[in-house]
Amino acid sequence: MDFTQARKNVIEQQLRPWGSLNDRANQALSDTPRESFVPEGYQALAFADFEIPLNDSAKMLSPKIEGRILDTLDIQSNESVLEIGTGSGYLTAVLAELAQSVVSIEIDEKLSVNAKQSIKALERDNVELKVSDASVCDFKGEQFDVIVIGCALPETSERYHNLLKSGGRLFAIIGSTNHMQAILTTRLSEDEYQSKSIFETQLDYMIGTEPKVQFAF
Repeated sequence: MDFTQARKNVIEQQLRPWGSLNDRANQALSDTPRESFVPEGYQALAFADFEIPLNDSAKMLSPKIEGRILDTLDIQSNESVLEIGTGSGYLTAVLAELAQSVVSIEIDEKLSVNAKQSIKALERDNVELKVSDASVCDFKGEQFDVIVIGCALPETSERYHNLLKSGGRLFAIIGSTNHMQAILTTRLSEDEYQSKSIFETQLDYMIGTEPKVQFAF
């Protein structure tokens, strides 16, 4: 399989038609070998438009979602990024290509270890990987220009809003099982935020945030 051509095809056939027009972000996606982050046995499907399973509970985001995330955030080379959910490490590596620094948090230690090996092979040394539960992790007052949450939340979280610098942007998928929206939140000032819906999609919930099943009698 010609992976170089496959990466170009993803940009032209999946990302641009769906609105991902940020050339710098698309170039970073094209330059990062997605096939190196895909589990063994899935290489032939590395660029297919679906979520590739990493284990029993985690999946890689589809290329279209990754493209729209990056297009929406328009990450600059002097910015710091927090990623919630390292997963395979592929999007982490792309973020590292675009930003000055990336902190990525993963609750599954094995996934984090595997991602570290894949990222190390690309010699991207501006990434810090942490094994932790992001919902309780102590950030010790640190704030970020950009936050990417790679899984769904049932509702907006003030915790992550507070981690943004003034002018910072947060990408998150918010909503119920049958109705989720990609939301971009910008911190305008110390106490003011602006949120807007970008598109509708469906992702698995962040571990520990799954809504409780309601029974009707």
